[in-house]
Formats: sequence, C-alpha cells, structure tokens
Amino acid sequence: MYVPDRVQDLRWIRRAIDLAALCPPSKGAYSVGAVIVGDDGTELATGYSRETGAHEHAEEVALDKLPTGDPRLAGASIYSTLEPCSQRRSQHTTCAQRILEAGIPRVVIAWREPSHFVDDCIGVELLMQAGVTVVELHELASAARAVNSHLGKLG
Repeated sequence: MYVPDRVQDLRWIRRAIDLAALCPPSKGAYSVGAVIVGDDGTELATGYSRETGAHEHAEEVALDKLPTGDPRLAGASIYSTLEPCSQRRSQHTTCAQRILEAGIPRVVIAWREPSHFVDDCIGVELLMQAGVTVVELHELASAARAVNSHLGKLG
C-alpha cells in the first residue's frame, strides 16, 4: 500500500475542505467533503454532502462514483473532513460500513464528529477495529468546523 507523506495528506484534506464548502447548508446536517486517492497518488473520486441528494454523505457520494469492487480501492486512501458516520437518520448504510465494504485500507480525517446530532459517533473506532489505518490531522479541524458555521458552535 502506498502511504502518502504528511504534506500530501494535508493537501488532500484541504481539497476535501474546499469540497465541503460547496455543500448546500442544512440545519440538520454537517457539510463534509471527501476525496478518494489511489495508491499512485491520483484522485479517483470526490464527493460532498448533499451533492446528489438531500441525505447523501460525502464519502458515499465519492464511493458511488466508482464501480463496485473497483480494484484501485484496495490500495486507496479516503480523505474526509469529518469522521465517517457510524449512525444514520436515513436508512442508508453508514459511511464507516461503506468504507469497510469497499476495502479502503486508509482513512484520513480532519475532525472527529461532535455530539451535535449523534451522541457517540464511533466511526474511527469501527474502522480501526477492522484493521483500517486512521490518521487524524488535528491542525485542520478548525478549518473543517468553519465550513459548518451554519450549525452554530461545534466542539
């Protein structure tokens, strides 16, 4: 598996933050951006919350742009401005589960999900328990939160 260095990780999370800024604001949902990067360092797919529907999450939008079982996902990293969800209000599969089903071995996030909508998001824990490498870029958490200023003060 190709592992990007910290400079590349920061670059891709900034790209995800730029995508999050494209989200139509919603009082009931975060604005999140996601980028899937192949093991050769190329962008495979992007997504942002509500890009294709009112209940769509960034990670699922990006994953839906690739064929099911795409072999490139086995060495990919997914960059998300927010911890992949472990619970959904809608009947959709959680983003953590979608990432596991896709076989993506590495997840990079800027910000852990606060208890604004869900009391205890455990997306990171579920991914790590399944053997996925999770990297948190705490220095970009405030930028990811800023895109969500429509929700008021967030932790």
